[in-house]
Amino acid sequence: MEPTGRLLATPDDLALVERLRAGDEGAFMKLVERHQASMLRIARIYVSSHAVAEEVTQDAWLGILQGLAGFEGRSSLRTWMYRILVNIAKTRGFREGRAVPFSSLAADDDTEAAVPDTWFQGPEAGAPNNWSSLPADWTGIPEDRLVGEETLRKIRDAISALPPTQAEVIRLRDVLGWSSEEVRNALDLSETNQRVLLHRARSRVRRSLSEYLEKGTRS
Repeated sequence: MEPTGRLLATPDDLALVERLRAGDEGAFMKLVERHQASMLRIARIYVSSHAVAEEVTQDAWLGILQGLAGFEGRSSLRTWMYRILVNIAKTRGFREGRAVPFSSLAADDDTEAAVPDTWFQGPEAGAPNNWSSLPADWTGIPEDRLVGEETLRKIRDAISALPPTQAEVIRLRDVLGWSSEEVRNALDLSETNQRVLLHRARSRVRRSLSEYLEKGTRS
């Protein structure tokens, strides 16, 4: 079943679907190259091992090929693909006894605050819970440092260190440029859960990047 939503298939989606229906192997391989890594990471959230995630992803690709005849364009092609993946991964996870709904994991890491308590004033202050100092202003940092390879590597490392659900939401939203609606439809998330996951992910990445950039400024 195709997910509902306002994001319909684009003309490019429909043209690609026609090529896939016609058996265009090159088009299919490009699709696999573009999405395989993301699909593996998402499948791994639901199942017990990387090997099982690979099986789930292979089954998803098979399901995608078999379902092309019924694709009607009521969602974007990638949203439709990822819903197939998530449905297969959930089913496999249930069979493994690893039945944890993705949407329930918005609070999967409440043991650690998104930003440290030291960034806020304590109860003894005149304005408790307000910023003890404003977040760092990066406007004075040279652009080549902000977009340099080392800074980009720090961002990638910070995302990789996130809990899996947060990491996938921020990758889809901020790295791959998916819209909020696409992420919600593809991963079967509520608007609230998607927003919480993205906020926590962005807060942690900013915290990690701020520590790196401020250290470089002081040195």
